[in-house]
Amino acid sequence: MDVLIVVVACIAGLFVGGIFGGNIAFGFFGGLAIGVAFARLRALAERVDALGRQLEALQRPPAAARPPAAQDAVSAPVEARTPSPAAAEPAAAPAAAAPVVDPLPAPPPLAPPALPAQASAPRVTTSTPRKTEPDALQRWAGGLKRWFTEGNVPVKVGMLVLFAGIAALLKYAADEGWLRLPIELRLAGVALAAIAALAFGWRERRRRPSFGLALQGGAIGVLLLTVFAAFRLYHLLPATAAFALMLLLVAGAGALAVLQDALALAVLGLLAGFAAPILISTGSGDHVVLFSYYALLNLAIFAIAWLRSWRVLNLLGFFFTYAIGSAWGVLRYQHALFASTEPFLLVFFAIYLAIPVSDALRRPPTGRGFVDGTLVFGNPLVAFALQAALLDGERMPLAWSALALALAYLVLAAAMMSRRRVLGESFAVLAVGFATLAVPLALSARSTACTFALEGAALVWLGLREQRRLPRISGLALQGLAALAFAWALADGAAAGETIAIANGTCIGALLIALAAFASAWLYHRRDDARRELAVLLYVWGLAWWIGAGLREINRFVAPSQRAAALLVLLATTAAVAAFATRRTQAFATALTAAFALAAGTVVALMFGDAGLQPFAGWGLAAFGAYALTGAFTLGQLRERTDLTPALAQIGWVWAWTCAAAVALGQLSADLRLGAGWRTAFAVSPVLAAWAFALLRPRMIAAPLSARFDEWRGALLLLQAIVATCILFGLLWHAGDSAPLPYLPVFNPVELAQVAALLLGARWLADAAAPRELAAHRAPLLAGAGFLFVTAATLRATHQLGGVGWDEHLWSSNLAQTALTVVWSALGVLGWVIGSRRGQWALWLAGAVLMGVVLAKLLLVDRTHLGNLFGIASFIAYGLLCTVIGYFAPAPPRATDEGAAS
Repeated sequence: MDVLIVVVACIAGLFVGGIFGGNIAFGFFGGLAIGVAFARLRALAERVDALGRQLEALQRPPAAARPPAAQDAVSAPVEARTPSPAAAEPAAAPAAAAPVVDPLPAPPPLAPPALPAQASAPRVTTSTPRKTEPDALQRWAGGLKRWFTEGNVPVKVGMLVLFAGIAALLKYAADEGWLRLPIELRLAGVALAAIAALAFGWRERRRRPSFGLALQGGAIGVLLLTVFAAFRLYHLLPATAAFALMLLLVAGAGALAVLQDALALAVLGLLAGFAAPILISTGSGDHVVLFSYYALLNLAIFAIAWLRSWRVLNLLGFFFTYAIGSAWGVLRYQHALFASTEPFLLVFFAIYLAIPVSDALRRPPTGRGFVDGTLVFGNPLVAFALQAALLDGERMPLAWSALALALAYLVLAAAMMSRRRVLGESFAVLAVGFATLAVPLALSARSTACTFALEGAALVWLGLREQRRLPRISGLALQGLAALAFAWALADGAAAGETIAIANGTCIGALLIALAAFASAWLYHRRDDARRELAVLLYVWGLAWWIGAGLREINRFVAPSQRAAALLVLLATTAAVAAFATRRTQAFATALTAAFALAAGTVVALMFGDAGLQPFAGWGLAAFGAYALTGAFTLGQLRERTDLTPALAQIGWVWAWTCAAAVALGQLSADLRLGAGWRTAFAVSPVLAAWAFALLRPRMIAAPLSARFDEWRGALLLLQAIVATCILFGLLWHAGDSAPLPYLPVFNPVELAQVAALLLGARWLADAAAPRELAAHRAPLLAGAGFLFVTAATLRATHQLGGVGWDEHLWSSNLAQTALTVVWSALGVLGWVIGSRRGQWALWLAGAVLMGVVLAKLLLVDRTHLGNLFGIASFIAYGLLCTVIGYFAPAPPRATDEGAAS
């Protein structure tokens, strides 16, 4: 077959050299070089395949292999030539077995000391040094040498020299005028000689196959050249007759190739068949005739492919068909020719689609096997590109074309999956690809985003089910493209004109993207333990689309006064859905989502207050009703979990209702036009009440997780204590307006709230759930908070009863300074007296320190007021108090204080 390839190349070189410039010698030797190179490449490919088969055979374990140790053990007694007397008797057994073994030549003497060690040691094999690979020039030279020295060398050399000699003789005879015969006779003589050579080659096909094939290929080549010369050069044949003769020769070459299993003959006939219309062309440009001929030629290729697995022939046909068709389309196609061109494109596509299928049907159902990627993937891609060119960019017809391809490949994938799995999977990939391509061609960017998202989730499912990476990556990439397409649609104004909330394209598209992400996350969570992080990322991606879609709908379709209620409904729905998913998947991410959604109700409740709305009226009442139902459901679903999510959910649940009640009471007091002190007290009273319930009656707020409430009661109490402390210190700066009631010191709403906070704080520090570090310093903490409360109450009374403004001038007021001096002195006196009477030296010392602070205040601040009655009263009162206390409450001894403390 290599000879035939070289012969064909030489004939082609003679033909090309004769047409372009008349340089036959150059064409001949150029064709010779190309033919040798092609034959060499083919030989190398076959050799690589043979080496691969040999390597597979060597890698298989032998059927029965005797271990080397056993062979060494048997050979050791035979090789021992002079055994010692002690070893003579054990050696009798091998000697007795000697007649069974064939006679062997005497082995050479061995070194006696090395025998025992060598018999027990494993055999060491030495690897021969690896030969250096020859370079490209050496390989070419070696291949050329083998071509001229191996096989039927006389036929190879003889055919080459014969072609060259005949060509040179014909040219010389023509130049010298030796041949004066008419051209018709000369061409007829050449044709008869070629026919005789063809017949002789057919006769010799069995005895000398190489010789016969070479002679047949050369004869067919000469006949083709003769027909071409009679038509093109000498105008002796009409186009129809020349075309018919070439077609006959092509068919004959194909038949001879199939009968003799000769690929080279088939390739020769194929090349001649594709070149015939070009060589015999008259310029009429009838594309129907041209493509009809190529359709018949491709049908012949399909028939040969059914009989012979000649991949080269299939690829050449595929290449020439689409190359010639594309060239014609660029030069001649007009949209008016679509109806007469489209059928041929479909026929060509169907033929090269059927060839891989026919190959699969002829092979045994082994499950997996070789797939010709050039035909399987190249055919639809090239055909679809040509279809797009024929349709001139019309989107909907091209979308229908892509959808038709997807359906065809889907049917083929289902049919081939059980017989040839690799081919079936390839068809499935093409079906998915063309279905994906049909979406943006037929639909808007927003619809494309929806379809891509769902298709991406389906591919993730397929990839995880089949344990294949490509579908998984493709599915994730499609979901990313879906997000980009959706963003593009929004930027392009796709949401304009939407008048219905939720049931609109924008919201549904975003929800579908979120649904695809949730489905992918669930699939990774369920099937791929090694990629749980990716499941979390996909879940967060879907949750962002879910929340984003809800917020966008609220912002677009809900009035500003109702947005807080709508947001609460969104959070309630999110919590319920996440809790339901948690019960099914036991995923921490969904449980955390449910807990945070409940806790976020606190923020929404505060939003009602910021907007000046009553949370338990109108849409707010309905929203909190939905929040109550979904909250109870969510807490019930999280009951059995052992992580922090139940605690977070219930603490957030308690605080949401606490804040809602605070906002409701604060808004109610504002509607009743009560003073600022009442509004503040009403607002903080639910916080203090919840703290009191958690301290004194925890079961009243423990539902529906009563059984486990004690586990996180300490955290709830600590959080409530922090908020109550902030309230206590925040109220220090409150003016204490108690309208419409008159102001009374201590018995006013602001100071009553502070007193309640102090009492609850004292009770909390005495509770077992309080942090030990704070409980150990209970007395100083409460004393400091009480001192601040009394100081603020004194200044507030000065403002309310003395008419001093509640601003920066209050501190410089004589009345305020005198009141602070008297009150602080009274507190110090109380500390002195109680500490002295109870023998508590620390309390007495605290009173003394406070009296020292008052003294410092007298010297630094009040001395500037000695010119008025208030300043003088401060000094006199302080002096009298110190004198009286020094008489009635002396300092107790330290030992007594320590004993009392213990």
